[in-house]
Amino acid sequence: MSLYHRASERFLKTRVGGWTALHVMNPIDRRLMKWSNGKLSTAVGTDVRENAVLLRCTGAKSGKTRDVPLLATPFDDGWALIASATGVEKNPAWYHNLKAHPQCSMIVPHRGEVACVAHEADGAERERAWQAANARYSGYTVYQGRTDRRIPVMVLVPQT
Repeated sequence: MSLYHRASERFLKTRVGGWTALHVMNPIDRRLMKWSNGKLSTAVGTDVRENAVLLRCTGAKSGKTRDVPLLATPFDDGWALIASATGVEKNPAWYHNLKAHPQCSMIVPHRGEVACVAHEADGAERERAWQAANARYSGYTVYQGRTDRRIPVMVLVPQT
C-alpha cells in the first residue's frame, strides 16, 4: 500500500475521519457509485476500492429503496458487511433495514447489480467473517473499541 493510502486509512480510523466518511464521502459515493454502476468511488486503497459496493435495501419503516455505500468483504459464496458505523453507539440504519427486509441487492464493481439475501452472522460464522473483514481493513477493530455494542456482521448470499 502506498504512503498516501496508508495515511488515508490512518485518517479514516480517527473520529474526525469516521465522521468525514459517514457525512461527506458516503453522500458523494451514493451518487457516484449509482451513476458509474459501482466503477467509481471515493474509497482509497486497492483492497478497499475493490470492495466498495452500493447496498440497495428496503427501509425498515418507510419501505422505500435505500442506497448505502459500504465496504463488502468477499466471504464464502457471498459478502460480509460490518455494521460498524465507525464505532458510534447505535447500529446503522441499513442493518435494521436488512433485518426487516433481507431481500436486497448490491452494485458490485466488475459484476454490476447482484440480488442477495441477507442474514446476521453469529457464532463461528461471525468470527470467520469478522476476521476476514479485519484482514482487509483494520479499522473495524478500532471502531469496536469505541463502542460497548457488539458490532453486527451481516452476510449477503447471492440469489440464484
